[in-house]
Amino acid sequence: MSAAPLAMPPLDFSASPYTGLTRDHWCAYADYLLRSAHRHATEDHANLYLPGAISAYGRKSDSLEAFARTFLLASFRIAGDPEGTAWLADWYAKGLDAGTNPANPDRWPTPGELDQAKVEAASLAVGLALTRDVLWDRLPQRVQEQLVAWFETVIGQAYPPINWVWFQIVVEKFLAGVGGRYSDADIDAGLAIHDSLYRGHGWFADGPERAYDHYVGWAFQVYPQLLQLMAPEDPRVKARAALDGERLADFLDDAVHLVGADGAPLVQGRSLIYRFAAAAPFWAGQFAGHTRLTPGVTRRAASGIMKYFLDRGAHNADGLLTIGFHSEFPGMKQSYSGAGSPYWAAKGMMGLALPADHPVWTAVEEPLPVETGDTQRFITAPGWQVDGTVSDGVVRIRNHGTDHANAGVRVADSPLYARLGYSTATFPDLAGESVDNAVAFADAEGRLTHRTGFEFLGHYRQDGVQVGASRFTAHWIEVDPDGGPDHGSGAAGTATPGPQVTVASVTRGAVELRLVRVRNAGRGARLRIGGWPVDTAAGLASEVRPVEWGGVLDDAGTWRREAPHPVGEHLAIPWIGTAGAVADADYAAVVVLSGEGSLTEKCGARFVADGLFAFADGAMVDVDAVFAQLNPA
Repeated sequence: MSAAPLAMPPLDFSASPYTGLTRDHWCAYADYLLRSAHRHATEDHANLYLPGAISAYGRKSDSLEAFARTFLLASFRIAGDPEGTAWLADWYAKGLDAGTNPANPDRWPTPGELDQAKVEAASLAVGLALTRDVLWDRLPQRVQEQLVAWFETVIGQAYPPINWVWFQIVVEKFLAGVGGRYSDADIDAGLAIHDSLYRGHGWFADGPERAYDHYVGWAFQVYPQLLQLMAPEDPRVKARAALDGERLADFLDDAVHLVGADGAPLVQGRSLIYRFAAAAPFWAGQFAGHTRLTPGVTRRAASGIMKYFLDRGAHNADGLLTIGFHSEFPGMKQSYSGAGSPYWAAKGMMGLALPADHPVWTAVEEPLPVETGDTQRFITAPGWQVDGTVSDGVVRIRNHGTDHANAGVRVADSPLYARLGYSTATFPDLAGESVDNAVAFADAEGRLTHRTGFEFLGHYRQDGVQVGASRFTAHWIEVDPDGGPDHGSGAAGTATPGPQVTVASVTRGAVELRLVRVRNAGRGARLRIGGWPVDTAAGLASEVRPVEWGGVLDDAGTWRREAPHPVGEHLAIPWIGTAGAVADADYAAVVVLSGEGSLTEKCGARFVADGLFAFADGAMVDVDAVFAQLNPA
């Protein structure tokens, strides 16, 4: 039987002129998600056997995951409204007992028995710390001792040197606060790894590779702030407060420029099934005031993100969050994804832990940067060149610094990391080989090259125009079936080198002049310059067209997939290229993504003299100077 329909209060456009959402709406949606999930719980509440996908870890792991992640959401509700949420505290108290009772045949696997339990332990620890006086302090001593023993199995365990180190840190800090055993060595080692992954200006890499994605916000920036709430008097935590706060504030200065006017976050990186978890760092900035964003902008960003997904089918008729982006899309499942996985979206609702009289809830919503004018920004660590346009509310990045690999590595492109462009209005083509925002070469069999392992050449801004570039040896990959992608990396295999390529993105608003310098062509391959992937029903216009400069681009087409994809039913990607073998030359194309009006005016961009390119609004750039300043070979 389906869940009852979601009932929400009337929209309030006086307090929230952009989204209409207030704290009451957030509470209503949180309670709806929780009640819907509870319908699939065991009688003792310990396990939520949600229908749907099963992860590589199995149903027992998935049921723990569903409990822990919904408990995290419940803990935010309890912390922000302890008097009105007794039903939640009682419901989860029962499950915490049964799940950690060693005599229960349906008990949870411990973190010492199952790697995925290490992740879920963190959500349980955070939730118990935030609700300590309401929940933990009222648990019978026997249950407290069970939980401590269950948590203590993390001590001395190995954690991969990525965002996972925080799962051990927060559990052991919780243990320290309730009299359990813990290891200072574990905590110090985890914090050292965290700091080693810092890349400046508020940005972390999720590991030693150029892995930049939403984990920067919902893990590396959120957990340090949660630690401040969990252990505010701890000397180690106190000593980090200013540093972690400054890093978060720097990150949010960038992050707010990556939200579209419709609330869509930048569609890039792995684990996108967590959807509105992208709102988490905005809330985190308000917990201790580590943000330069006003409360009104913070809530505008967070409410916009949640409303974007709420309006596009994030939950099904049973009231359950699904694996997908808009509605359910099983093709987004990764090996570690189960039916409970999407509930990490709970992180995006952490603002509910702030009371109703907090300024973030009482302030009037204020506009996002892209709603006040066209935006230009360069984000240094990931090498992202940001252009937002107020006319359609779309934010685009051109990517010359992120590929979930390191310079010189020869693997397949990861669709979610290595494309030349991402936006808030398009979803990347998930095919391993694609013309999606590509500069690639097709061999006689039509196989396309990859760019992962490129060298970032730099970025500059001049006279209202942004320029960024990268250089790579294009390579074909014969994928090793036993060496596939892991946590977002491109598939490994046998690499065959192709031409040497330099790509420069010269951008202003919706328009990119894409310059391509080809050297050592040699192999008879055909050049393909691909545009933005758009759903044909989305009202977006995507175009790629040649401009008269350098080598001749005399072939064109549109690649189509007449099948469902994460944001629609029919995917189209325009491309241009060479009809025959590419030659050593410089090539140029105008690449446009627009959410409003005709492309004719925008594509008025053209060369007006030798090497001098003019955008439609008159802004100009000397292309010869582009190559000279970035100094490609």
